[in-house]
Amino acid sequence: MDQLTAMRAFVRVVEAGTFTRAADLLEMPKPTVTKLIQQLETHLRARLLNRTTRRVTVTMDGAAYYERAMRLLSELDELDASMTIAQARPSGRLRVDCSSALATSVIIPALHEFHARYPDIQVDLGLSDRPADLLAENLDCAVRAGEIVDQNLIARRIGEMQLITCATPEYLGRAGTPLHPRELEEAHHIVAYRPALSGRVMPFFYQNHSETIEISGRYTISVNDGMGYMAAALAGLGVVQLPTFMARGPITEGRLVPILLDWCTGPKPLHIVYPPNRHLSNKVRVFVDWLAELFSRDVLVLRPEEKMGCVAEVAA
Repeated sequence: MDQLTAMRAFVRVVEAGTFTRAADLLEMPKPTVTKLIQQLETHLRARLLNRTTRRVTVTMDGAAYYERAMRLLSELDELDASMTIAQARPSGRLRVDCSSALATSVIIPALHEFHARYPDIQVDLGLSDRPADLLAENLDCAVRAGEIVDQNLIARRIGEMQLITCATPEYLGRAGTPLHPRELEEAHHIVAYRPALSGRVMPFFYQNHSETIEISGRYTISVNDGMGYMAAALAGLGVVQLPTFMARGPITEGRLVPILLDWCTGPKPLHIVYPPNRHLSNKVRVFVDWLAELFSRDVLVLRPEEKMGCVAEVAA
């Protein structure tokens, strides 16, 4: 028995929850994974997993072994990285999760730069506004907007984004241009964003020098995907709050008109997160550093000549 391979297979089965999913993540046949776990249990003379037709659960012995195995495998990965980092270029598959809007607007257009620096890294980029389970899905890292509440993940702040309120000229022609955020509750419709994780509509927040306002107006449609949110905005379905990296193009082209420029929402932090056992991987390290460099170019806020209202004050 290859005990190290068996340990890695056991850890992946625990995190994935099924032998089928673990086999896919390990790129092994399912019978091979099953045999490795059986050999490991025989070697340890202990039952590590309870099998059912739908799910695999961990026994008490299995839970204890998982914790020790994770630490051991993490230390081994760290040792391998320390010995090879100065001798070899980063290589291998890098599995990243990111919202479709941020990926298509910012990351993908610049990926040729990353590939030019690190041609031996293959990037598997998953696009979804539904937060992925990094351990269960065997992801190396993910880009997340907002504050990070999961204490089991390591987070590095790599930038921030600013929101701007806008609508199509056609919508404003029909409904008029609001001069105060409260008008969004009284005489206008909004396009609502409903995060998949919470299922609750996100309110619009505004502030100026003397007042902070939360708006939960009537909405014509709610969506849980950034690209769908943009499509609803461009269809003239109501007023939206878009990240400036998404809004810049349509505003420049005249398809969207910025409004309520005397009010701002404040920046929203962007983090890259990864499981504790992945942060020492050389390929993850160079990708995080590259993202931080990319976002430092001010791609997530309007250019200085384009800044509006208190967006300039927030960025100052």
